Amino acid sequence: MSRTAPPTPPPSATAATPRPRWRRLLLGSVGVLAGGLLAGAMLVALGLAVAYPNLPDVSELADYRPKLPLRVYARDGSLLAEFGEERRNLVPFKDIPPVMIKAVLAIEDARFFEHYGVDYRGLLRAALANLVEAKSQGASTITMQVARNVYLSTEKSYLRKIYEVLLTFKLEHLLTKEQILEIYMNQIFLGHRSYGFAAAAHTYFGKSLQDLTIAEAAMLAGLPKAPSAYNPISNPKRARARQLYIIDRMLENGFITEAEAKAAREEPLRLRRYDAEQAVHAEYIAEMVRQTIVERFGEDAYSAGLQVFTTIDPALQKAAWRAVRQGVLDFERRQLYRGPERFIALPADPAARAAAIDDVLTAIPDSEPLLTAVVLSADPRKVVVVRGDDTPIEITGAGLEPVRSGLSDNAPPNLKLRPGAVVRIAKNAQGWYLTQTPQVEAAFVAVDPRDGGIRALVGGFDFERNKFNRVTQSQRQPGSSFKPFIYSAALEKGIMPLTVVNDAPLFFPASVTGGKPWEPKNYDGQYEGPMSIRTALAKSKNMVSIHVLRAVGTQSAQRWITRFGLDPAKHPPYLTMALGAGAVTPLEMAAGYGVFANGGHYLPPVLVTRILDPEGRVLLEVPPQAPSESNRTLPARNAFLMSQLLNEITRSGTAARAQATLKRPDLYGKTGTTNDSQDAWFVGYHPTLTAAAWLGYDTPRNLGRRATGGALALPIWIDFMGQALRDTPVQTLDPPSGVAFVNGDWVYEEYADGSYVHRLGFNDAAAPLPGEAPPDIGVDPHEKRSILDLFRQ
Repeated sequence: MSRTAPPTPPPSATAATPRPRWRRLLLGSVGVLAGGLLAGAMLVALGLAVAYPNLPDVSELADYRPKLPLRVYARDGSLLAEFGEERRNLVPFKDIPPVMIKAVLAIEDARFFEHYGVDYRGLLRAALANLVEAKSQGASTITMQVARNVYLSTEKSYLRKIYEVLLTFKLEHLLTKEQILEIYMNQIFLGHRSYGFAAAAHTYFGKSLQDLTIAEAAMLAGLPKAPSAYNPISNPKRARARQLYIIDRMLENGFITEAEAKAAREEPLRLRRYDAEQAVHAEYIAEMVRQTIVERFGEDAYSAGLQVFTTIDPALQKAAWRAVRQGVLDFERRQLYRGPERFIALPADPAARAAAIDDVLTAIPDSEPLLTAVVLSADPRKVVVVRGDDTPIEITGAGLEPVRSGLSDNAPPNLKLRPGAVVRIAKNAQGWYLTQTPQVEAAFVAVDPRDGGIRALVGGFDFERNKFNRVTQSQRQPGSSFKPFIYSAALEKGIMPLTVVNDAPLFFPASVTGGKPWEPKNYDGQYEGPMSIRTALAKSKNMVSIHVLRAVGTQSAQRWITRFGLDPAKHPPYLTMALGAGAVTPLEMAAGYGVFANGGHYLPPVLVTRILDPEGRVLLEVPPQAPSESNRTLPARNAFLMSQLLNEITRSGTAARAQATLKRPDLYGKTGTTNDSQDAWFVGYHPTLTAAAWLGYDTPRNLGRRATGGALALPIWIDFMGQALRDTPVQTLDPPSGVAFVNGDWVYEEYADGSYVHRLGFNDAAAPLPGEAPPDIGVDPHEKRSILDLFRQ
């Protein structure tokens, strides 16, 4: 029996050969990874779909307009002041020097022109470095920094980082590399309120961006990472180390040669140092401009980049500031010592002592030229003080005179100079001396009478201490400096310089005043009898001025002073007007005397001449002024005769010191001292410059014995004019038509025959003239007593 072979199983039933385990794992991993990537891509796509539409619109950066400060300029274009949170000079990319670009790229983003916003190579390098270093490294490109600085906050979160990357891509898509770099170079904060490298170049080196060397550019390029930590002024060692690192990076990237790198490493840096002598102190002027511009343009003025040009002359402003400071300090040296400003404990430990001294020097800052110091030891022959640098300063001899009472054994505790006393010191040609912060104030303003431009203005001793502008805001009695306006009115009444007036005591009984009797006096209490108008004004005789005003008429005089820009409401029509009992500001006085200086034209004072936007477009242009018949307020011959009288004052009168000191005859002016010596004035002019100087206390009080305008205000004026007129030739005044020289003096032509008023004030009684108001008719009883008391000795 034969056997049959078993049937062959179908192929599907054949046993499968098992696959290797590793292959199964690989295939599974690839599947998971693919799924993860797909899910991740879907999440990214979803994130982009949700986040991208919510990103800020960056198209405006194509026309980049950063916040630019309000800048105030002098008439020569030099910068006087800036207002705004950010100091910035906008520089187009084409004007940024290559050395600055190379320094920034070397340290911030060397592959900037190669990547598309995110430097993956840099990210990998930073990640590897962060694995082995305790301190993390960043990998932000310049585009990422622009996205962060312009649009995002500084918070550290994954969400912000995602937005930063998305914004980076958007910026790279819409802007060119050059546009992005231009924004970065102008936007980045670099310390000391400086935004952008152009502003930083001026802040740290006092030069333009185009003038930077490799070493200086490398120093500035180190600031973006941490402006305070790498600040060359406050942290020179750290700044130097980072500068050297950047120079090395510039060399590694082929931006500079080995020779250039070596020269840059060896180059000594000359940081900008503050020079008080060269600084233009225009704080009061800047504040006047700021208020004007903000009133006109609103708060946007601080960031709109407005450029305001003024009439200020920097050289004259420096001279005015120095003259005011010196005048106040000279007055203060003659005052009683009021004691140290504070007392501190001086620990025995050197470090603790240095810290205590640093703290008080910070709390009581310097007020140039007054420096804050702390006493280490004191006796009647020597005082040793120290400032923040630990170098002791010894003060002896004449340097101790201003504080002599504080060195006495019997000095009370609040006056006693002892270790720990916080004092003020200053330096003059003789050396260091001790002094004190002044309580008295001063103001000065100079105006060009040919166009009304304010050339210099100092509103007080220290703007930081007191921002009240005494030139424009302080209403003070002008005293005898007001008399020329009255004498000008008298000329039109036929009272000529040759007119003789009786300088004799005057008495107005109660029946005339309607109240208490009034007995005015001359400042020195002396009476010299008959004298000419020329002599009386030169000697500032009060009795003569009262006779002159009575002859003119108080109402007529009140109307006349409007020709000088003065407000008649502030000068009531009473005889006390003859002695300057009204109210004026120094600026009003300077402008008023300008009418005499320019031959009879009132030109309102001008400070702002032009306002430009950041692109240089004119927003406001003030038309220039010049003397013309349309602004004539005084006959030319009146101004000429008044100049002759005012010239006599600076030659032989109460201001004779002016011509004697400056050695030139073309000076004109009048001193002024008010009742009880509360205000000291001198207002005067040269044909090219009119100036008013005032000194007094903000709360009026006596300035002391012999405190006159000639002693206190005139020296300030002389100090200023000595600088202002240094290169100005002597100018004589040509007599206009309508005048004649008769018997040694000038008169109006119609009086050449002697028909002018020959005599005044020779009546026995001081009764009112016809049509004249008594000294205080119609005045409130309280105001009446005040007016009468103004000039009672």
